[in-house]
Amino acid sequence: MTLQKLSRLSRLSELQRAAGTDYVTVVPGPNLIYFTGLHMHLSERPIVALFPADEAKQPILIAPFFEMGKAMGGPVKLDWKVHSYKDGVPYQAAFDEAARDNKLDGCTIGVEPTQMRVLEWNLLSRSVRMLRQADGSNLIQQLRMTKDADEIAKMRRAIVLTEQAFDATLPQIKAGMTEREVAAILTHEMMQRGADGAAFGPLIQTGLSATNPHGGAGSRMLQNGDLMVMDFGLTLDEYSSDITRTVAIGQPSDEMRHVYEVVKLANAAGRAAVKPGATGQDIDRATREVIEESGLGEYFTHRTGHGLGLEGHEPPYMVEGDTTPLQPGMTFTIEPGLYIPGKGGVRIEDNLVVTETGGESLTTYTRDLMVIGE
Repeated sequence: MTLQKLSRLSRLSELQRAAGTDYVTVVPGPNLIYFTGLHMHLSERPIVALFPADEAKQPILIAPFFEMGKAMGGPVKLDWKVHSYKDGVPYQAAFDEAARDNKLDGCTIGVEPTQMRVLEWNLLSRSVRMLRQADGSNLIQQLRMTKDADEIAKMRRAIVLTEQAFDATLPQIKAGMTEREVAAILTHEMMQRGADGAAFGPLIQTGLSATNPHGGAGSRMLQNGDLMVMDFGLTLDEYSSDITRTVAIGQPSDEMRHVYEVVKLANAAGRAAVKPGATGQDIDRATREVIEESGLGEYFTHRTGHGLGLEGHEPPYMVEGDTTPLQPGMTFTIEPGLYIPGKGGVRIEDNLVVTETGGESLTTYTRDLMVIGE
């Protein structure tokens, strides 16, 4: 694992040199884990790592003094150029020292636009004269989008546990329970099987609540005839699963059965469209075409899917306009849905990996409509 992460840093440096980016800076979060294995807490105390394009230079770490032991003894033994600060001492002094000692003036520094806060950027920009900002995420995403065999194996294990937890939850669900009670059972089953945690709070939505694609689990009681959208996942060894199945509490109406079958066909079309060289836009169009032909296109109100890995949402995206060519090792969701005002919603979500010849669904749980709680 250490050699793997050192290789990632070497490839990042190569991309930086090609892009003319002197340093890429990351804060605690998925990118720091990806490159170093370090789990550090994002708090009011700033922590910044800067990785150089020139591999002869040392990576720079600016962090609280009490975090130094963790950093220096981390999974990847990097020869950090450390600049620390103690509580009660202005953070700016450590940033000024880092800029001066590492001759950062005039550097182009790539940042994570969705991760770095104003706090860290202000400290850097006050310390580094003539600082030029670049989008570092473009470089990082080139590495993170394509998973290696170890990453895919972790995702497989996470998905197996998730499906086992779902299977154990279904027999416990009865009409009269609340959505929150179902979410609690599902979370317990995931944790009992060894999950590090829930990837996100389970979205358990019934009846009219299910017409909102991103609603949470509420106090509504399950009623016979409801369709219940269950969107859930766990983290295991830092990687995530993200699965949705829609089940019926008792027998649903014929109309909602039809809606379910349309979504099922759209999901299948999206999975069938996965192959090297296809794009997220192609996948989105494949699912959307099925739904448009059914006459229900106006009720498909979100993209078809998103990348999955260290984060629940990451590139590539299965959406119109994403023309990133899919490559073997890319992992993402396919999750078409229909949300009918005044009646209910349906979503079916699978986790896919691109293979050399097509696509493989890492999720295997049935996509047929399940009637439970009778």
